[in-house]
Amino acid sequence: KKTMRKSVRGIVLSTSRRERRCVSINNKRTYHGSAAVYGGHRRDYEYHIDKAWNNRYTPFDFTPENYIKVKQIIAKYPEQYERAAAIPVLDLAQRQCGGWLPLTAMQKCATILGVPDMVIFEVATFYTMFNRTPVGKYHVQVCTTTPCQLGGCGSDIILKTVIDHLQLSGPGDSSKDDVFTLSEVECLGACVNAPMIQINDDFYEDLTPETTIKILDDLKAGRDVKPGPQTGDRRNSNPNGPKTCLFDEQGMPNFRDLEAVDRQWQEQLAKKK
Repeated sequence: KKTMRKSVRGIVLSTSRRERRCVSINNKRTYHGSAAVYGGHRRDYEYHIDKAWNNRYTPFDFTPENYIKVKQIIAKYPEQYERAAAIPVLDLAQRQCGGWLPLTAMQKCATILGVPDMVIFEVATFYTMFNRTPVGKYHVQVCTTTPCQLGGCGSDIILKTVIDHLQLSGPGDSSKDDVFTLSEVECLGACVNAPMIQINDDFYEDLTPETTIKILDDLKAGRDVKPGPQTGDRRNSNPNGPKTCLFDEQGMPNFRDLEAVDRQWQEQLAKKK
């Protein structure tokens, strides 16, 4: 019986009347050859395309100071479970590279942790905290999930304010001076302070278009910007404004007398006997 075989991106396809199977060459998956997964995110988060500034020959190595930090991170995990340190080690590499992860940085992390490259590629492409393309000095992440859309002026207005003020084409774009990069992200866990944005490691909450523009201008000018709520009188997630309830002094709650309950139960048992 005739069998037709052909190779597609490193995958051997074998088809016949009785046999239909897909066999990976040498039982290996490659980052360059694996099929892309298309979703709601930008495609460069899903697969890698070699570029002059990001390919397998791009030089990368941890600095001596960061090698010490890598050892300290790995020491927190049991032996033979070093792969559990993938996220903090990748985060350290990303910070060293100025906010993004080149291909060779991920390969270096895989070598240090003693795992196949694909294990690290899977982590870096799954978590949106890792950027696989260069970002600006300030990475502006605007949360647009439901609480931020409904809170205050709404995240849609904040997102439009950032786009218009920085003259961007939309999420994923960087300003002309490469100072800012904009991303639209899922919930960042500050729903009670909606709408909010994350810039690098800091949260800026309870935003209005005016306070958002002021934050961007102050960062660009090198001025200090206070993270947290931008309303002026609110602290963290405390109520906004004075108290509206619980003015009376609260006493101790009434607890049941468990000993009396036990005695009553014992008396009921005695009567049944």
